[in-house]
Amino acid sequence: MEHRLALVGVEPSSIDAIVVTHHHGDHSKSASKASKKWNARLYSNLETCIRMGLEPISEVRTFEGLERLHISENLSLLPVSVPHDDADNVAIIASNGEGKRAAIVTDLGEPTIELMKHLSGCEHISIEANYDLNRLISSPYPPSLKKRITGRGGHLSNVQAADILAEVLHPNLKSIVLCHLSEKNNAPHLAESEVLHQIGDNFQGVLSISRQEGPDFSNLLGQSDLEQIKSTI
Repeated sequence: MEHRLALVGVEPSSIDAIVVTHHHGDHSKSASKASKKWNARLYSNLETCIRMGLEPISEVRTFEGLERLHISENLSLLPVSVPHDDADNVAIIASNGEGKRAAIVTDLGEPTIELMKHLSGCEHISIEANYDLNRLISSPYPPSLKKRITGRGGHLSNVQAADILAEVLHPNLKSIVLCHLSEKNNAPHLAESEVLHQIGDNFQGVLSISRQEGPDFSNLLGQSDLEQIKSTI
């Protein structure tokens, strides 16, 4: 985790709070250790806290859906419940108190009306584009896993992410980061091209990809096919 923070120039000691969106290992396994090491307060909802094997109050400050968390004078976080298999997952809407907002949305099979309402007006959106449907269908995954991934509690496809962004697009949307891309069932240029197909002419901000190994942002727009292929290897 410290390596990933270093990629974006963040010192671990500068972190005041860690918010765990749900208990699945790829989102929670280092949270408690990092919280203690960096002296950062740990936040999660009650189910996530319990399923991480931690104690409410003494180890985790628990919250309910749509309960605003006041992290500092100029930062508050709003957890918004989203559907995900075997987890009480939340998206996070961050606000600076002056009308500027950003969103982190990952691990959900479909958006909710509540989520779409809070995404509207955000200046920065980080959203999962987990899989390309054609790649998933032709993958060696068993049918049961394919059904789970594409179900309401699964993950967003490139098309779903693009549809969401097209619906909440507004002139002040400055940046989009596509994240949580499947290494087996997606590729950065596929995710980017699908989103640009939906919002390209109307979006004047920056579109980036965050890879699985960390926030190594890239932008494939304008690259040649060979450059795009090299960047996915």
